[in-house]
Amino acid sequence: MKTIKEISKLLQQTTHPEQWMTKLEDDHRAGVKKELQKWYRNYEKKQQLEQMLQEKIDFDASYKTFSGALVAGVDEAGRGPLAGPVVCAAVILPDEAPQLLGLNDSKKLSLLERDRLSTIIKEIAISYSVHIQSAERIDQLNIFAATRESMEIAVNNLNVKPNVVLVDAMKLQVDCETESIIKGDAQSLAIAAASILAKTTRDQLMDRLHEEFPMYNFKKNVGYGTEEHVNALHLYGPCKHHRKTFEPIKTILEGR
Repeated sequence: MKTIKEISKLLQQTTHPEQWMTKLEDDHRAGVKKELQKWYRNYEKKQQLEQMLQEKIDFDASYKTFSGALVAGVDEAGRGPLAGPVVCAAVILPDEAPQLLGLNDSKKLSLLERDRLSTIIKEIAISYSVHIQSAERIDQLNIFAATRESMEIAVNNLNVKPNVVLVDAMKLQVDCETESIIKGDAQSLAIAAASILAKTTRDQLMDRLHEEFPMYNFKKNVGYGTEEHVNALHLYGPCKHHRKTFEPIKTILEGR
């Protein structure tokens, strides 16, 4: 009879249910039952993730008008904060991307998982592009127009031209067919990939801004208007990376 440790090791090396596992269900040892239940939980989770991945791949493929058509996904990070840039990304993925198991809306993933997936996306993408739109440009245009411009630049900077562009809830003017997808990062693999690249790039930028302006604690709030951040604005005033047309920054500047 194998020890619980030996059984645990065998289960860790097993990717799909096998005949020998049915005998474990009759094993009276609590440790064996625990290991078996753990394996089935992990297996079911993986099956769900594989189904989600395939659904996203199929969603993107549904927009291909011919075999071999290239679909780009576009998304942004940072439309709502009081400080820092808007970052937009465009990504063209290969038809199959099993390495991206678990890829979802960037806001639903941990920092470590976003960083891991970001590295993989850059390695396997047919093409990707990231554009950083400054706070100054946001003030010049307004946040909606600045985000749209940044997305269009990201698409135009791809070194491979896509046949269709899927955008998360935005209409773009680029030299190919475009589709605005509501909650696109939850449906499209390419948009979810763009969401990851935009989010990880912006978080890294905000970490750098934190080193330059630690009083606002950008490392924690990434530019959003938390109570701590707003209090710092009243105490120190805004810096060059704050959006001067956003409230309460606009009012604070008018009162100085």
